[in-house]
Amino acid sequence: MNVSPIRRKQISFDAATWHALHQLSLDSMRSLQELADEAFRDLLKKHHRPVTLKDALRQSVRMQPANDPRPQRAARRSTFEN
Repeated sequence: MNVSPIRRKQISFDAATWHALHQLSLDSMRSLQELADEAFRDLLKKHHRPVTLKDALRQSVRMQPANDPRPQRAARRSTFEN
């Protein structure tokens, strides 16, 4: 994954959510940051937003109709009868 400048944002959780996240962190032996990274990546994918620059470039190429595969032509039937 690309290393970019770290941005910090303070967020709040209600007590039940915090307890559940903390317990998941302990059970999975992952930090809260790792859980948050996974959750935000999943959220971006769910809404079809690119996560990385590479994803953004792929998505922008797909948006151009010139890059779509051409539809297959149906095979022509012979009009000659034997």
